[in-house]
Amino acid sequence: MLVACALAAVLAAGAAVAEPTLPPAAAEALERARVPRDAFAVVVHEVGRGRELLEVNGTQPMNPASLVKLLTTASALEMLGPAWQWTTPVWLQGTLRDGVLDGSLVIRGSGDPSLVVERLWLLLRQVQQRGVREIRGDIVLDASAFELPPGSPADFDGQPLRPYNVRASALLFSHHAVTYGFVPDPAAGVARVTVEPELARTAVQRTVPLAPGPCDDWAARLEARFEPGTTRFLGRYPAACGTLAWPVADPEPATYNARLIEALWASMGGRLGGRAREGSAPSVPPTFEWRSPPLAAVVRDINKFSNNVMAQQLFLTLALQRDPGRAATPDAARQVLARWVAGALASDAAGSELPGGAVLDNGSGLSRTQRLSARQLATVLMRAFDAPTMPELLASLPVAGQDGTMRRARVAEGRAHLKTGSLDDVVAVAGFVRSDSGRRYVLVALVQHERAQAARPALDALIDWVARDAPAR
Repeated sequence: MLVACALAAVLAAGAAVAEPTLPPAAAEALERARVPRDAFAVVVHEVGRGRELLEVNGTQPMNPASLVKLLTTASALEMLGPAWQWTTPVWLQGTLRDGVLDGSLVIRGSGDPSLVVERLWLLLRQVQQRGVREIRGDIVLDASAFELPPGSPADFDGQPLRPYNVRASALLFSHHAVTYGFVPDPAAGVARVTVEPELARTAVQRTVPLAPGPCDDWAARLEARFEPGTTRFLGRYPAACGTLAWPVADPEPATYNARLIEALWASMGGRLGGRAREGSAPSVPPTFEWRSPPLAAVVRDINKFSNNVMAQQLFLTLALQRDPGRAATPDAARQVLARWVAGALASDAAGSELPGGAVLDNGSGLSRTQRLSARQLATVLMRAFDAPTMPELLASLPVAGQDGTMRRARVAEGRAHLKTGSLDDVVAVAGFVRSDSGRRYVLVALVQHERAQAARPALDALIDWVARDAPAR
């Protein structure tokens, strides 16, 4: 905490330890991208010494895009602990005799973002291990722990079928998405279509004619029609593409959980007399509780792959854990996160209001209104580095040239742990860089401009400059 306080004092005093000018390579990359200097903000600070190497436009509020996930995950690790787990209560409601449950199976969600099909299979396997082979009633699904305002997956960018736009749910099975695989069969002149997971009451066209020519814009050439209950492909699949996969958000998310669990239960040999439906869990203790992986493992998936859906689940979970007796709302989650950020910035926050023009909207970064400055993000990272949960947060960040969203980076390979952020008009990085001398630096860089995507080389140049111990400019 002493390190974070020292940084906050230096930043608050506005001390400029180095000239507020960019390294030449970064400045030249910005110029080539035709991005003005006032659209670029950066703070570089050495960890443990209170020494600031560089600050340019550090107090300017900008859209941080997915860098907000750093706040969501760092706060959750501190408030809940790395070993914390989501619990999903399960009830066998009724009389069980000779493998027949004369009643219903009830599952109540608490926001677990890891209920992918493999883990849902294991949950149902626990039901079968308790002797259930047939459910004469229904499978009742309770998602009342989250309370979201009306909305649509298309609200952010008009792309409702993009998996990153899936809305949060207290009971989120397999991220409400389907992955279609395309496997060429040249002898038959078709590509075989695989589906994961299979959904009940959903018809999928299982072959697509092959097409000659290069593998370019193959998804558009399929002329896919993703409709409630039906998936069709009116075009053709280029044979040159080989085997590829296409993840798609299901067009009918309201019934996704029911269709998935019905199909999965049947595939396991289970029989269902009724149907899967929404409903309320009983007030009596559950038969058993299904537990998620530890929070540290979930945070790793969120940050390594910048998973928006999982980040939103965690964001709302902060509110649910603060007040377990009340349904979590986005407003309540914003207040919890704002208080934690205010503590990191050594300021007082009222509701979702923060100093310096900062605005918190959600936990994932899919927002047009969210604003943070590079200085604020650097302060939060210094606080996080000084926290007991630093190892878990650091391990969750993509490693340059090795994994996650930084796997293709060709600067500071293996020595930079950096979260990335990207929107149409935003590119950003933030995290920690280990230099040639063994020093470690906090680096935050933000670009917000209509040509932001062209400015990526400027970020690479900046990372390289820090990794080489900031040679003279």
